[in-house]
Amino acid sequence: MDIKALEKKSELLKALGHPARLCIVKGLLENDGCNVSYMQNCIGLPQSTVSQHISKLRSAGIIEGDRCGLEITYKVINEDVIKIMNALFQ
Repeated sequence: MDIKALEKKSELLKALGHPARLCIVKGLLENDGCNVSYMQNCIGLPQSTVSQHISKLRSAGIIEGDRCGLEITYKVINEDVIKIMNALFQ
């Protein structure tokens, strides 16, 4: 297998390697997307902390946000991550 492909997969696993980020991704998949306020209420972390985790997930290409007015709804867009989450939680 190509070393670049392995590095890419490794980066996905690193991004998912925090309990809060796993919880965020799991919640996004279960709810077909949601906003930061909803995530904050579900996992009980301050909004600023949730936003930092969102930033890491976005940078890793795992999620993306759709803006509607002042609200951004995030969704999981990475198929490899969806497969990983399905393997972990089903």
